[in-house]
Amino acid sequence: MEEKELELLKLLEKNGRLEMDTIARMIDLPVDQTKEMMEKLENESAILGYSTLINWAKVLKYEGVTAMIDVKVTPTRGAGFDKIAERIYRFPEVKALYLMSGAYDLSVSVEGKTMMEISRFVSDKLSTLDTVVSTTTHFVLKKYKHDGIVFEDQDGKDKRMMVSP
Repeated sequence: MEEKELELLKLLEKNGRLEMDTIARMIDLPVDQTKEMMEKLENESAILGYSTLINWAKVLKYEGVTAMIDVKVTPTRGAGFDKIAERIYRFPEVKALYLMSGAYDLSVSVEGKTMMEISRFVSDKLSTLDTVVSTTTHFVLKKYKHDGIVFEDQDGKDKRMMVSP
């Protein structure tokens, strides 16, 4: 991959809303060449999509729940972990799936409306798959930082209540 392509990808990763002419100026290329480079990277699946990171805790009446699920599986002959991973990532509740080193094989990020909804997903869908040996579910209580973005207000003030003995 060329240096300019890497520069372009890093810019888009930080801000996918940049205008084409702004990107072109930032990587010091003509707009038409920048547009061609972007289309090439999209066609090669280096750019998979453009999304917005939302702090759902700031959205009134939204009570979503996120869970990280550690999954131990028995890999299948000839396909390894890929076949079971594909079955898992096809569930609409699954937002991310990673092959991991360590005690568990897969890490699954799941979103639902309630803890019970996620619990039903684990008990009815995930744990019933043939090659799934065990699961451990961790519910996200608060999100501090995601994809390099800090979610807390950074005004520098300590918001903890003073407690004295």
